[in-house]
Amino acid sequence: MICLYCKKTFQPAVGWGLFIGWDSLPLLCEACTEQLEHIEGEICRQCGRPFSLFPEKYRQEDVCFDCVRWSESGRAISRNRSLFVYNTFLKEYMAQFKYRGDAELIKAIREKAVSLFKKEFKNTTIVPIPLSEERHYERGFNQSFLIAQLLKQPMFCCLHRPIHEEKQSKKGREDRLEKQAVFTFNESFKEDIRDKEITLVDDIYTTGATLEAAGKILLDKGALSITSFTVARG
Repeated sequence: MICLYCKKTFQPAVGWGLFIGWDSLPLLCEACTEQLEHIEGEICRQCGRPFSLFPEKYRQEDVCFDCVRWSESGRAISRNRSLFVYNTFLKEYMAQFKYRGDAELIKAIREKAVSLFKKEFKNTTIVPIPLSEERHYERGFNQSFLIAQLLKQPMFCCLHRPIHEEKQSKKGREDRLEKQAVFTFNESFKEDIRDKEITLVDDIYTTGATLEAAGKILLDKGALSITSFTVARG
């Protein structure tokens, strides 16, 4: 087989799970798979950030200081869960996926994403974070929509992002917090989300500003509660 990411030929390990249909063939070689750092152990109860990434002095019991500050300003997202740590390898992986048009890469994490989502979220409706029309045209796809499709849950694309913004990856932390994303809501979906538990889906959770902005709109439109799911936690 050829690894979706590094394009090297590899021989996948074959076990009984593959023969009886429990497992599927891996799409990444062992070397690439080993560089994906799963989020494990103690995490922030709200944003899902691993406590191993920062000293204990930057948390308040089981909540990180970032989430304490969000709560003080009245946060929309009650809980976020992410699949991987946004390490050096994953930054390059996601850059190839998003900016170099390699949409197939997202398929390699499907089983892990579905497994975590089913474990953490029940009876929820998905809303993917949208791109502006200009950014969508540049990439040819919305990465959040492709991630959401993997999860095979009820989904509504009810948010619109009318403003073309500088790429989030080029912004510093303070800039991301200071200028939240601007969204509008398609009113034709109002009854679809009313009194529903909504899970926003995005590729990366860094400061949470984008998800918070989207979540506040959905709460204003009648959603019962807002959670979020991302591939990476920065």
